[in-house]
Amino acid sequence: MRNNVHMALPIPPTKFHYVTGTWTQAAGQVAGTIAMHKAAAAETTVVTIPVEVPTNAIQLQGSKIASIEVDFEVLVADCTSLSVTVNKVTRGADTAVATVTALTQGTLSPALTSAKTVEQHKLIIPLATQIFLLNTEILLVALTFVCPATTTLDILGAVVNFAARD
Repeated sequence: MRNNVHMALPIPPTKFHYVTGTWTQAAGQVAGTIAMHKAAAAETTVVTIPVEVPTNAIQLQGSKIASIEVDFEVLVADCTSLSVTVNKVTRGADTAVATVTALTQGTLSPALTSAKTVEQHKLIIPLATQIFLLNTEILLVALTFVCPATTTLDILGAVVNFAARD
């Protein structure tokens, strides 16, 4: 059995799922980057990130997820609040529904009280217990931003950190 414990895969913002708000593909604040830009509006918006890694049908093989890093910018005014949820979705068999299990996070860095402020952020979301994903499971990370009327957001992307085992 081989292990590679320092694997990482980028996830571009164009693969995320955006609920509520007016979102557009835009150039990032830094030249040469891309972003999904949310226009100013007083609303709660949810950004869901599908975490894509190699999976395996054999338990304890494939990818062992350690953490997810999300890059974003809060612009103009602080968010009222920011929360994070990590869900493991087990796909249902034919005619059966999927099941969702909330996973416990480790200590976020920076703390959510800091990550909701006007600034460029790299939010590191460690899993309290690292998991191997089976080929019947999907990992989704949801960020919920509560924005006052003048706040805009730029979502820049994410990186999943994992160990690969075969």
